[in-house]
Amino acid sequence: MIYATGALLILLLIYGPSLWVRFIMWRHARQLPDMPGTGGELARHLVERFGLEGVTVERGQPDQDHYNPAEKIVSLSPRVHDGKSLTAVAVAAHEVGHAIQFIRNEPVSHLRQKHLGKAFFIRKIGTGLLLLLSSVALVVKIPHLFALAIGLGIITMLASALMYAAILPEEYDASFNKALPILREGYAPEQHLTAIRSVLKAAALTYFAGALAEILSLWRWLRFIR
Repeated sequence: MIYATGALLILLLIYGPSLWVRFIMWRHARQLPDMPGTGGELARHLVERFGLEGVTVERGQPDQDHYNPAEKIVSLSPRVHDGKSLTAVAVAAHEVGHAIQFIRNEPVSHLRQKHLGKAFFIRKIGTGLLLLLSSVALVVKIPHLFALAIGLGIITMLASALMYAAILPEEYDASFNKALPILREGYAPEQHLTAIRSVLKAAALTYFAGALAEILSLWRWLRFIR
């Protein structure tokens, strides 16, 4: 019973943030007739208003909302680009917030460049070591080597998640120092600002929550090896 409770708590700590982010985005995705415009329209307006030279807004892939600093593209998923919901306008403003950071060359804009590449590299190395050591353990039949492979896999995935945690100041700045003050200026109905804060918090935690959830992908590798 104690082990089961402990395992449940670990799962909640790892996957709970991702579930919360998805729930908040879904909860506030209802279309609102009194919303002044769509997420895409808001994003284009803000790009023009803040004079973000060279920045364009495009309708991207589902669930792929992001700002690409190399190409200066604010890419919004169809539900955000075409939506007139709290989720749509909040996420659109959040991504334009990133564009503002990079165009102004603010200190927080360097966090992504500094840590994101490391996160991908660490995860790639961890996956490679997990496969290599597990395969060797199965061939030479050394259980301790297999345990070592699992340990390395967990450690590298946790390290990757911590790299995403290092980017949180950039995400929170885009949400609460950029998007929220903008949306308070009348871009969203006053009575919905509390809900918008929740969406902006979810937007700021999206990458970190996803990185934590990736730890569970270790079980997929273990099933494959088995």
